[in-house]
Amino acid sequence: MRKQIGEPSAAVLDVGSFSARLVVLAKGGSPLDPALSHQTRLRLDRELDDDGNLTRRGIDAVSSAVEAGMTMAAKHGVENVYPLATSSIRDASNVKQVVRDVQKATGVKLRFLTGRREAELAYVGARRWYGASAGGLLVLDIGGGTVELAAGDAEEAGFAHSLPLGARSLTRDWFATECPSPKVVRAMREHVLDEVRDAMQDVLPHIRDHRAVGCSKVLRQLARLAGDRPSRARELHLDDLRAWIPRLAKLPAKRRAELPGISRQRSHQALAGAIVAEALLTLAGGQVAICPWSTRDGLLLSMLDGLVTPEGEPAKAA
Repeated sequence: MRKQIGEPSAAVLDVGSFSARLVVLAKGGSPLDPALSHQTRLRLDRELDDDGNLTRRGIDAVSSAVEAGMTMAAKHGVENVYPLATSSIRDASNVKQVVRDVQKATGVKLRFLTGRREAELAYVGARRWYGASAGGLLVLDIGGGTVELAAGDAEEAGFAHSLPLGARSLTRDWFATECPSPKVVRAMREHVLDEVRDAMQDVLPHIRDHRAVGCSKVLRQLARLAGDRPSRARELHLDDLRAWIPRLAKLPAKRRAELPGISRQRSHQALAGAIVAEALLTLAGGQVAICPWSTRDGLLLSMLDGLVTPEGEPAKAA
């Protein structure tokens, strides 16, 4: 007999570059033990043309994945699902067409969060993971299209910012070959560090003692590559990471995928991700702890608490 979850619940269909994942939390639930989880694989990174448009095959794949996720939710009695589309769709040149075509095919209108809102929700996820006793947190999230930064010492972030420094975007804009020259790598490192420093210069004096937390798969994979050993479990350290950047630059994507922690899907953008991580760690005290909860989890928990509506909007005070 199929388990009926029903309401109240919180449900998000997270449509990203590599998968569309449905996660449902029942009342009082936790992302550690969702009432329902369902994933459809995607490879939207392969479906962008030279003009940045998502191809017809890519749009059809998104439609199929959305249909599969929504059907699974309905079978379990879940009606209110937030269809969250990430930067892989949001940044496509034909994003309006994508949204229109997916809605026509499925009846579901994809929704987007601003970069700042993503940063705020990543902070919520990290804060719930570590708890109030953790003190101040600096939350770092490297995505495909953007980087989210958030900091605070309370339930909500006091600082939240988004930068167009995602690993996928930087790979596309900077690397004409899989193995860029040392000159190109050096220029990119300087550019990214300057951008991150400019974004954080006003808040840095106030967060010197904050715990730096990494919430993205990019940072998780880099931690596995460069720092996952007994003395530094679940952490990424700047000195370890820097040693890997020139090595990654010399390896094609296929060889990078053979390294510990680097997935085949993300291997082509591993170098750019490492360079962004280096800049973040340079300004964040030299190390970052890896947190398993991020934007999606922050959104789910906020929905479950009634802090946001099922449409993802901030709930109005009674």
